[in-house]
This record gives sequence, structure tokens and C-alpha cells, in this order.
Amino acid sequence: MAGFRSLARQVRDPGCDTALRRYSLRKCLERFAPYGHRATWDHLCRRHRFGPEDRDLDPGRLVAALDELEEARAVWLAYEEEFAARRRREKHEGLRRLGALDDWHRRVWGGNGVVRCGDPGLHPSDPLPEVLRRLITALERGPGEACPVCAGPRIEWAAPGDRYEPWHGPVCADCGVGVPRAVLTSGVLARARSDGSRRLASAA
Repeated sequence: MAGFRSLARQVRDPGCDTALRRYSLRKCLERFAPYGHRATWDHLCRRHRFGPEDRDLDPGRLVAALDELEEARAVWLAYEEEFAARRRREKHEGLRRLGALDDWHRRVWGGNGVVRCGDPGLHPSDPLPEVLRRLITALERGPGEACPVCAGPRIEWAAPGDRYEPWHGPVCADCGVGVPRAVLTSGVLARARSDGSRRLASAA
């Protein structure tokens, strides 16, 4: 199975036909897709102006999309290295209890679904590296009152079966990202849960 780097080389290879280069970019998303596979693909198509099913397009647009994806991956992998080093230091010092943030890291390790968008058509329009930098800043800062990506105040609670499937938990209603619980205050989480319960009750 080809890794991200070998797939990226195929995307950049002018000796490959455009359809293969497009396919290789799509396969890159199986290794790194911050919004989830479908939403990340939709994001790249919109930002770099090619259709989701285009087979014959300007290869320069594919390379530009790959550049954005690679930069975002580098941002996230650097953060993961720092996080892993911190956990090793903590374990060495006898701090072995895992919190909510550690549990979240285990589920998104490698970068897939870091800011998952359950609705593939609703996601931030900003460049992926900038979105990940904002998330990392929030992870390092601690709980806040708004979405760490767009600063939107409308945090909803996603439940199985709703439009944010398969995400379960807090979601930004403005930009569509699933928000790690560890970056939201207990008050924001409680209000989102309460509002979600009322929506479910009214729909029943």
C-alpha cells in the first residue's frame, strides 16, 4: 500500500496522466484528511477550482491542492511529535493518568478527522494549515467559549443519526467542524447538550 509521500510524488509527476495524478491526490486523503475524506476533498476542489469528478483538468491545480494538504500535514505531524514528547516526559515523571484530551488524540492520531466535518458540504473555507494552527493554539491554551477554528459561538450537540453523522459531541454550527470537548468550557458543553436534548424531544 502506497504511503502519503509516494502518492504525492505521483501527483507531481508530469509523466503520469492527469487522471492518475488526480486519483493519487484522492488516495492521499486516505492517509491524511483533517475534515474527513469527503469533506477534505470538497474543500480542496473548491479552493483550487476543479470539480469533484473532473478527469481532465489543469495539473497545476492538483499540485496546488497537494501543496496545501502537505503543509497542513506537516503542521499536524509537528504538533503530534511535540505532544508525544510531552507525554513521555510526563510518564517519566510518574504522571500516567490520561484525560479527555489524551483520549481524543488517540482517535485522531495521524491527522484523519482532526476537525471532522460530518456534513461534507459544510466546512471552513480557510487554508487547511491555518485551520490546524488555530486548533493547535486552542489545544495548548485550554477550554474556551467558542469554536477554535472560526470563533463562532454557536456550538451544537451532534447525536447519532443527525446531519453530522458519524460525529458525536460538540459541533460548530457556523463552520461545521466537530470540536474536541477539551477545548470547550463545561458551561458551553452543558448548554449544547441541553439544546440538543430539547431538539430531540421536539422532533419525537
